[in-house]
Amino acid sequence: MRRMMIAVGLLSSVAAAPLHAQSTSNLAPRVERLEKEMRAVQRKVFPGGSSQFLEAEIGPAPQTPNQIGSPASNPVADLTARVTALETELQRLTAQTEQNSFKLRQLEEAMGKYRSEIDGRLKALESGGGATETAGASAGTGTGGAVRPPAVGKPTTAPPKLSADRQTALDAIQRPDTGDDGEDAYLYGYRLWEAKFYPQAQAQLKAAADKYPKHKRWSYAQNLLGRAYLDDGKPALASVAFYDNYQKMPRGERAPDSLYYLGVSLTRLKKSADACKVYDEFNDVYGATASAALKANVAKGRADAKCG
Repeated sequence: MRRMMIAVGLLSSVAAAPLHAQSTSNLAPRVERLEKEMRAVQRKVFPGGSSQFLEAEIGPAPQTPNQIGSPASNPVADLTARVTALETELQRLTAQTEQNSFKLRQLEEAMGKYRSEIDGRLKALESGGGATETAGASAGTGTGGAVRPPAVGKPTTAPPKLSADRQTALDAIQRPDTGDDGEDAYLYGYRLWEAKFYPQAQAQLKAAADKYPKHKRWSYAQNLLGRAYLDDGKPALASVAFYDNYQKMPRGERAPDSLYYLGVSLTRLKKSADACKVYDEFNDVYGATASAALKANVAKGRADAKCG
């Protein structure tokens, strides 16, 4: 944003006085600096994208055959064309930035309401204020399109009692001992999830994320917590875990995965419109950097949600 302000300031200073009254030798370096600033803004607004617009639009105009042997175009006229191209590009970048900000605000507002409503329902269930419901129950929209709290299951404070065979299998899962407590906590949760002990994995991964919020594995643990909920048939709880990972650590290694699985969770909750907003957000934020496999999953997710 600071670079865009610098670009605007430079552009205003260039346009403040008639071009024909300014020295070409003084004006040219200023235009070149403005072009560099604009390229920097392009890379910020469209990470991983192309900055060829400026090269194509503001470069010297090619000579036609009948110009061969004639003097080049007037330097001031050439600079005028370059400034005009910069003004056009600045308008495009500003519009794109505003659109991206609007989409992010929409997503944050929807998920903020969604989470507060889920938290309220969970507190009521934990205090005995309502009957336990299943996470797979349908959800809809409330007044004015607000997200209505989906039916969610009461979080399991203690994993259910296992059969003798399952208990034996659980006891056989080795607890890692790498010397890094945060790493060990995550790895044990991963092993529980991999063995399909989902309630136990949920408890372990939540404890790991809560106890080691600054650990390098936090993004992994939070994302896998959502996966454990989702695989256990609890998409409402999964959506909160995934959203927390994306919101709190958007540059975390598993943040793109969490945004994708957030869309999957919302689709399962019959919140297709919200899922499509999430997938749009994924494309805006991670479209240029995500792996081909993850982008393919998002494309399938959009198809499942029937996004336009």
